[in-house]
Amino acid sequence: MKSFFFSILFSVLLMSCSKNSINNSNCNFLLNIGVNVSVNMNLPQFSQLQFVSNSVYVPNAGNGGIIITNSGTGFLAWDASDPNHTPSSCSVLSITGLEGNCGCTDANIYSLITGQPLNNSSLRCGLKAYRVEVNGSNLLITN
Repeated sequence: MKSFFFSILFSVLLMSCSKNSINNSNCNFLLNIGVNVSVNMNLPQFSQLQFVSNSVYVPNAGNGGIIITNSGTGFLAWDASDPNHTPSSCSVLSITGLEGNCGCTDANIYSLITGQPLNNSSLRCGLKAYRVEVNGSNLLITN
């Protein structure tokens, strides 16, 4: 009976192990830089965040800055560096509506709602997300 129990337990453990496709070895261009940014939405440079579907770029944080988006149901924060490129001046995303556009020759486009690539299905990496906490009119962005 004990051997039957151990074989069942071993089988369950073996089947529960799977390869995690999200942790892809091709998604290693961005560094895990500590982020702790506070944004006061009452300041003029962040006032656009009070309206749904608007995004704001915050420089000097993360790998290439941070893009904060008001999704209508909350705030989202993404690293502004293209995760499918080594960091360079062209890999910092620019904001066009609810899309982040890479300035490199392949011109990758990412959704600022889901973080996923929009124009190239062969891209393996989505945007790097950060946590956003709302405290009154302040946003605290951390990782």
